[in-house]
Amino acid sequence: MTQLILIAGPYRSGTGGRQNLIAANLARLENAALAVYQRGHVPLIGEWLALPLAKAAGSEAIDDAIAESMFYPVAHRLITKCDAVYRIEGDSKGADMDIDVARQHGLAVYFSLDEIPLA
Repeated sequence: MTQLILIAGPYRSGTGGRQNLIAANLARLENAALAVYQRGHVPLIGEWLALPLAKAAGSEAIDDAIAESMFYPVAHRLITKCDAVYRIEGDSKGADMDIDVARQHGLAVYFSLDEIPLA
C-alpha cells in the first residue's frame, strides 16, 4: 500500500545560517525523498511547503519571525495528513519534534530506509 511519508531531518540545524550548508541539508532530505519514492510511496518535505508560504507572507530570511511562525506549524499540520515519518540522521530539534507529533497521532516512524515497506 502506498503511504504518504514526511521526511524529517536537519534543514537549518548545524548550519549557522550558511546557505551552502542549508542547501546540503536540503539535498540530503531530497535524496531521502527520492529513495522513499523509489520504494513506491509519496514523500513530502515540510520545507517544500513552508518556504513558499513564508515568502508569500513577506519573509525575507529563513530565520525571521515570519519564517519561524511557519516552519514548525506547517510540518506539524502536514504530519496529521501523513501515514508515516521517515527520520533521517542528523541533529535537528525540528525533526525530533516531528517524531513526537507523529507518535502522538499514532503514525509509523521509520529510522532507516529498510524499515519502509515496498508499496
